[in-house]
Amino acid sequence: MTTANAYPVTQTIRTIGILGGGQLGMMLAQAALPLGYQCVFLEDNADCPASLYGTVFSSAQLDDFIAAADVFTLEFENTPTTTVEKLASLSTSGNKQGMFPPPVALDIAQDRLKEKRMFNDLAIATVPFQEVSSEAQLKQACDELGLPIVLKTSRGGYDGKGQYVIKQDSDITKAWHDLKDAVSGKGSLTPTPAPLIAEGFINFSREVSIIAARAQDGSVRCYDLVENHHHHGILAKTQAPAVGTSHIFSQAKEAITTIMNHLGYVGVMALELFVTKDARGHDYLLANEIAPRVHNSGHWSIEGAITSQFENHIRAVVDLPLGDTDNVHPAIMVNVLGQYPNISDVLAIDGAHYHSYHKAERDDRKIAHITLMPNDVTDLEPSMAKLVASLPNKVGLDKEYAAVQKLQELASPQTNSTAQNTKLLDSKATNNAVTQAVDRQVDSEAKAQPTQAKTTQAKTTQAKTTQAKTTQAKK
Repeated sequence: MTTANAYPVTQTIRTIGILGGGQLGMMLAQAALPLGYQCVFLEDNADCPASLYGTVFSSAQLDDFIAAADVFTLEFENTPTTTVEKLASLSTSGNKQGMFPPPVALDIAQDRLKEKRMFNDLAIATVPFQEVSSEAQLKQACDELGLPIVLKTSRGGYDGKGQYVIKQDSDITKAWHDLKDAVSGKGSLTPTPAPLIAEGFINFSREVSIIAARAQDGSVRCYDLVENHHHHGILAKTQAPAVGTSHIFSQAKEAITTIMNHLGYVGVMALELFVTKDARGHDYLLANEIAPRVHNSGHWSIEGAITSQFENHIRAVVDLPLGDTDNVHPAIMVNVLGQYPNISDVLAIDGAHYHSYHKAERDDRKIAHITLMPNDVTDLEPSMAKLVASLPNKVGLDKEYAAVQKLQELASPQTNSTAQNTKLLDSKATNNAVTQAVDRQVDSEAKAQPTQAKTTQAKTTQAKTTQAKTTQAKK
């Protein structure tokens, strides 16, 4: 007779300890259960989303958390490195079976200067940047990089904190005043003293990301490039696959594989990239940042890929073979921010998949995501228009899909027989893949000056339109 806690006698890993208990931890636990693994979480919020799937230990209960798990991973890159190093040392001594990803990955990801320098050391192109530790150095960076620039804390900074867009000389003193405490470790920006980083602006057409999984044997599997759109520094929409990127997929794949191999990485990683032009006018990628964990831009993979990013991360952590990362159907993922929509309205849209994070409503808080995968790919953009109309917080997508929605109203059942209306609807709907170029240098999942950044972005980027009906082979 078996029970819910019975395991094969050969299974040495039974429980996975996850640092963090947010929605990423929750979705990792959801992926672990069908594979036969339980999860526990180190999280100070006892009512976190992951609490639905396993025991939650507070930071004061670290030893109990360690005792409850066989192997460890994380859902948040700003986890204290001391904790990660302690868990990694337990595997070195043979008391536990590993901490994945390794501490060095967090050390790099938590420091934007180290990250940019690693990219350049690995011959991966980035925007121009300089270290800034004084107002005089900031003025020098502005002179050498040219305005506008983005001034950021090199550590910390998330969802609207730690960044300032400097558009003119008169902004320099204000920017320094707002961010200087990070250099000394004072204030709320970062508890660790660290210099600032000044990044030059570049013209780019869109922002994409690539997600990959690396196993303990060193094998790597990559997902399709996806295109991301942000609203006030928070991811609003991801389109998978990114239309018209087959010609740059190999560059993205080589970059993330190089980084993972360099770090001895195990698990899922995301690499965020700008699409710009090289000297010959060809599309070219610039690396922005890595996320050493499962990533928001990969949520579509739950329904849209043969093996989701969450399952592949679990497979890597417990040393199972990685699963196929192929896209099974074009999809669009939309984040639900602040307020829940009427779930009946959402699920009335064919191909809609709703994922609640069981969080209380709060302005601009990620509380759910919705993935659209209608059976007919030509319905993808019209379905998006319906979805946007149902969202209380339209995350900036209402303007993008207003024309599509208007055409849907014109193409009512009474006028559906009008071929001209239908043709116009399809034409308009499939030209929305890139209607805005959001400056990811300012965003980086958070921007301190949304209106200022919006103005700068409008000056330095040009919206492009592409067709969204076809997928592209990635291999």
